[in-house]
Amino acid sequence: MVRIVGVDLPNEKRLDIALTYIYGVGRSNVVTILEKAGIEAGKRVNTLTDEEASRVAKIIEKNFLVEGDLRRQVAENIKRLRDIGSYRGMRHAKKLPARGQRTRSNARTKRGKRVTIGAMKKDDRVKQDKPAPVAEK
Repeated sequence: MVRIVGVDLPNEKRLDIALTYIYGVGRSNVVTILEKAGIEAGKRVNTLTDEEASRVAKIIEKNFLVEGDLRRQVAENIKRLRDIGSYRGMRHAKKLPARGQRTRSNARTKRGKRVTIGAMKKDDRVKQDKPAPVAEK
């Protein structure tokens, strides 16, 4: 198993797909990484030599912000938006979509499970509001 910047890459996958398991490396970044390293994209991870793996690791460390550093930077950016009180910061604080998406009918991943608030029949409401009888001695 090949380990690059703290991430174990799956052995049986193609190299161009396996590199996307690293946070901050997407499909477009993979193309430039493999070009600089001089490795073909269709090669499987388990066929990589140690020298090729170290070449890829050096290129990623040198040219890209990945994993912990990138996560930290994203968290700091969101914290800064909250602190200055921007609209986007307020949306992050309220756990709502920050980029203009509609929330009336969608945004379920952000807002959570749907809670139905509907009209109640009068009999049911009376039963809920009525306190339970206390047994006397």
